[in-house]
Amino acid sequence: MKAILQKTIPYNPLEEKKLPGIQPLEPDRWLVADDAYADQMAERERLLATRRDAVLRLDANAMAAAQELLRMALDVLDIGAGDTALRPDGMRVTVDREDPLGTLGRLAQQDFCILQKPEGAQEHVLTGAVLCFPASWTLAEKFLQPLTGIHVPVDSYDAGIAARVQRLFDGVQAGRPLWRFNALWYQDPALFQPRSQYAPRDKPHSTRADYLRSEKQVIMRLPQTRAVVFSIHTHVLARADVLRQWGSALEPPAARP
Repeated sequence: MKAILQKTIPYNPLEEKKLPGIQPLEPDRWLVADDAYADQMAERERLLATRRDAVLRLDANAMAAAQELLRMALDVLDIGAGDTALRPDGMRVTVDREDPLGTLGRLAQQDFCILQKPEGAQEHVLTGAVLCFPASWTLAEKFLQPLTGIHVPVDSYDAGIAARVQRLFDGVQAGRPLWRFNALWYQDPALFQPRSQYAPRDKPHSTRADYLRSEKQVIMRLPQTRAVVFSIHTHVLARADVLRQWGSALEPPAARP
């Protein structure tokens, strides 16, 4: 299968930020398309058709939130709100409101996770997701898990970071989305890269690897159901394109102009 790559990325993925690295986002910028849209959407179609159980989960208690998210996405994408929607790549998609995450997975380039905080609980729980492009985690293991369980076995997700992230999820306001990014060098450019939390961890990837994988992650509050949505826009760039656009970020400070 050919590699699906972007040529550019709209932020500096090599910029170091202290965890969790959150910053505000313009309300109408939580869904965007880029130069890999058509190819990524074709891969999403394939995965939803052949690996649906691996890439989509939805608890019955999250159906209303998923339907609200679909309505909001249709408004932002401006591709129709009737029985069908016309994607930017010319594909017409049936809007199935009884399958909101499956429909979203065929309309938007992003993956979506729905998190809700049950009454009396201390943490938000993953109650629904369409996750076509996992980066070293498995939806089946994380479904219906709280935030701390979702982040097993991430070493940097200690008690202090866990508390800060939970405060973010508690405090994010409707109409005021937040975003962050991550970045890691990969030797394999595949978008669908699930990994069990029990599998051995790879050593940190070298900057000499062939591809950089970076996720733009958005946290937003749904105004009606009050669920929190965590969306993931996956970028994979060849090393040469990263160096062309942001290569100075790899140089030691004394070598930069």
